[in-house]
Amino acid sequence: MADTVREQRRFVVGELYSHEEIYRSLRVGNAGGIRFSAEDNGTVRRAAVFTANPEVKMPFENPYQDRVESGVLVYTGTGKEGHQQLVGPNRRIVEQGGASGFPVYGFALIASRRDRTVGIRRWRFLGLLQFLRHYWENQIDSRGELRRALVFEFQILNEFDSVVPAYDAELYDELRKACVALIQEEDREIAGPDTGGSGTDGTGEDPVRLELIRSRMLVMSPAAFEVLVCLSLRRSGFEHVVTTPYSGDGGVDVRATAGPAMWPLRGLPLEIQAKRWSHTVGRREIAELRGSLRPHARGAVVTTSHFSRAAVMEARAEGKDPISLVDGQQFAAIIHRLGIDPEEAR
Repeated sequence: MADTVREQRRFVVGELYSHEEIYRSLRVGNAGGIRFSAEDNGTVRRAAVFTANPEVKMPFENPYQDRVESGVLVYTGTGKEGHQQLVGPNRRIVEQGGASGFPVYGFALIASRRDRTVGIRRWRFLGLLQFLRHYWENQIDSRGELRRALVFEFQILNEFDSVVPAYDAELYDELRKACVALIQEEDREIAGPDTGGSGTDGTGEDPVRLELIRSRMLVMSPAAFEVLVCLSLRRSGFEHVVTTPYSGDGGVDVRATAGPAMWPLRGLPLEIQAKRWSHTVGRREIAELRGSLRPHARGAVVTTSHFSRAAVMEARAEGKDPISLVDGQQFAAIIHRLGIDPEEAR
C-alpha cells in the first residue's frame, strides 16, 4: 500500500513540496543537488535537480550562480570548492541529453532553511527538465577562490499541469521530442575563443577580478544593466546614448552614435541589445536584433553570459549585416578598463 501511495503522488507545476515528500515519492537520494533513482541493473530511472535562486541562498553554503530565465534553468554542477569535474552525477546529467534520456524533475528553493516563517514545504516544482548544453566557466567558490565550474542549461518542460512518477517516462519522452526538434545542434554548443564568441581568453585582465565584476552584473536588474551599457558607451566616446522604452520583446535596448574620436565612423548609428542573462544567447536572439535595426544602423549584443556557435555563425553570416558580439568576460574587462563601478548604474 505504501508503494502504491508513493507512486501515485502527483507533482503539480508551481506547487510546494517538502524535502521528504520529494525523495520518498521519486525514490531518489535524500542529499545532494543532483539525485538519481536507478533500476536494479543500474539504469537511471529518473533524477531530481535542486536549485536555489541567488536571493534565497547563503553564499558560503551555496556559491552556485543558478538562475531560472526565460524558461531555462542555468545550473552549476556538484562541488562547492575547487575545480569541478565531469564525473559522477555531473556526467550522468550529460547522459540525459542522449538517446537514452530519463526524466529529470526540477525543484527550486523558495526560502533559506533558516527562514522560520516558511513551513516544511519550501521546494517549488518547476517541471521536467531537458538537458540543452554544458560548458565550463570561471566562478568564485565557497572559499572565495576562482575555480573552473561546470554549468548545465536545461529547458523547463512545463507544458502540462502535473506529473505522476509512475508515468513520467512516457510524458517525458513526448515532451523531449518536441523540445529537441526546436533546437539546432549548433545552438547546443558554446562558442569558444577560436570562433570569437568568448572573451575568457585574450582579455589581458586578471580572471578573478573579471569574474567578480561579472558576478556583480549578474545580480543587477535588466534595466540597471542597460544603464551600465550606456555608461560604457559614453565613456568610450559615443554620443546621443539613450535607452529605449523597456518592453522585454527582444528588440533594441540602447541607441548611440559614434562620436568625433571615432572619426572614420563619426555619426554611425549603433543599436544594442543588452542581455543580463546567465543562460546562453542563441541564434534566434541575433536574428531578432538584426530584424529590429533601423536602416544603416550597426547592431551589437552585449551579455553577461555566453554565445552559442549558432549565434556566432548568424552574426557573421555572409550576405547579412554583421552583428558585434560582446560576452560577459569581455564586457567585464571593458568596464574595468573604463574605470566604471557597476554600482554607478543602480
